[in-house]
Amino acid sequence: MKINGEPTRSIRLHPDNPRVVQVIDQRQLPHQLTWMDLASVDEAAYAIKDMVVRGAPLIGATAAMGMYLAALDAVAEPDFRGVLTQAAHSLGQTRPTAVNLHWALTSQMEALEQVATASEAVDRLRQNAEAILTADEEQCRQIGLHGVQLIEDIYARTGQPVNILTHCNAGWLACVDWGTATSPIYHAHDRGLPVHVWVDETRPRNQGAKLTAWELGQHGVPHTVIPDNAGGHLMQHGLVDLAIVGTDRTTRQGDVANKIGTYLKALAAHDNGVPFYVALPSSTIDWTLRDGVKEIPIEQRSQDEVKYIDGLSPHGVTSVLICPESSPAANYAFDVTPARLVTGLITERGICPASEAGLLSLFPEMA
Repeated sequence: MKINGEPTRSIRLHPDNPRVVQVIDQRQLPHQLTWMDLASVDEAAYAIKDMVVRGAPLIGATAAMGMYLAALDAVAEPDFRGVLTQAAHSLGQTRPTAVNLHWALTSQMEALEQVATASEAVDRLRQNAEAILTADEEQCRQIGLHGVQLIEDIYARTGQPVNILTHCNAGWLACVDWGTATSPIYHAHDRGLPVHVWVDETRPRNQGAKLTAWELGQHGVPHTVIPDNAGGHLMQHGLVDLAIVGTDRTTRQGDVANKIGTYLKALAAHDNGVPFYVALPSSTIDWTLRDGVKEIPIEQRSQDEVKYIDGLSPHGVTSVLICPESSPAANYAFDVTPARLVTGLITERGICPASEAGLLSLFPEMA
């Protein structure tokens, strides 16, 4: 997608040093665009855990590149396979909910099965990591090509700008490029369809207000930031035509885990007859799970993310306490939306019902 008019991916090899991976430090957005250099597996793990990078597809892409960085360090080790196995374990402990993390690590470990030397491992892991990045970009592009049909149909029926509600950031910042929930929006905008996006602020880390609003603005897409609690009101008054969100893990029966608050938006959409779609690449499907509420692990993060909020002041970016210092806070990072509340799943292979039969109609090899 675009930053200051220039096509940009969210992760890349350093243009002057292929031993370094560069990612956008999303903690600094929207006030400052900073690229962070990752030169070791420990730095890649830190970037994932501390949310320098976030979003299920980008977490997976960063983990894949982290394995390549680990291989560079393992060349001098007599037991390079043991070093890489430990690297995969360390990366796998960073974030528990996003299944793309474990999918990417499994792919990298499988890529090692046919190599005999550490130098071969470096080449193979780099090639496979770059293939994972390219595949994610193409999958997200295809999600957009399928999902844009929903927007076209609404515009053809109403002749009015299509109002779309998002939650959190499922944009290109959460992926390698295009995004999941935003990909249909970008395709619609680029085709000249009039769209407007209601951007949930998405407490406690405000990824909507900080990230989605920033990237939509960079691409020129009309949007309005709203408090999380305003979505139901907008739906009641006919101001939302369509809701599209992302997901960090989807069960084979169509339950979706996404940023906390998604379930409430799905309930409001269901009550008001607003179509509620979830956009995802197939790497986000966990075919081993059936009951999302019971089986998907929900990450709990630091209470400081709830108790403190940061923003730009005349003195720079400042963090402030917004509740009594002695009050404890709970910080559940995700919730699960049952499949019955999901109108459909938008994947790189097409749109299907949120059900096992629906998913298997697109991915019959997983039967």
